[in-house]
Amino acid sequence: MKHFPRSIPIMLLGLMPLTFAHADDDGLFSFFKHRNGVEVISNPTYEENCGDCHFLYQPGLLPARSWEALLSPARLEDHFGENAEMDEADRKTILEFLKRHSADDSSYRISIKIRRSIPAGETPLKISEVPYIREKHDELDKRHFEDNPDVRFRGNCSACHRKAKQGDYHEDTVSIPNFPDWED
Repeated sequence: MKHFPRSIPIMLLGLMPLTFAHADDDGLFSFFKHRNGVEVISNPTYEENCGDCHFLYQPGLLPARSWEALLSPARLEDHFGENAEMDEADRKTILEFLKRHSADDSSYRISIKIRRSIPAGETPLKISEVPYIREKHDELDKRHFEDNPDVRFRGNCSACHRKAKQGDYHEDTVSIPNFPDWED
């Protein structure tokens, strides 16, 4: 049996090399299988227990270890200054849902970038602490978030990302309240 290289570079229009993964990697033509944004999925228990207080963050915005830390009983007792304790069965259901759809195994582009940006020994407890997210927001400062009455904090994704609920965080969908002239 003849062995092929792990990847085969192909010149696309003679301008740039395009590499398609070999079948032993993510599958032939895996370049095309990754989807934009983050996966949008629903879970009634997550929506019921968490959606009244804050935006329902997509699980692909954090790795499983972060969700485990955030949904530990001790952290829920003091969940960013609020008591978010819940029924133990609901907590376990939500935690399993978040871990199963976390950035760890996601095929969505933003989740992949998030996963790659977090050093193995780190467990971010806020989405705004994820290196990839921090880098994407590095040109913004306190006046865009905390001092902005229509945003109030960095984790209020849907205040600026108009399509956040659909998992679309592309910069073309950003509109910072009270900063009409802002451009990336």
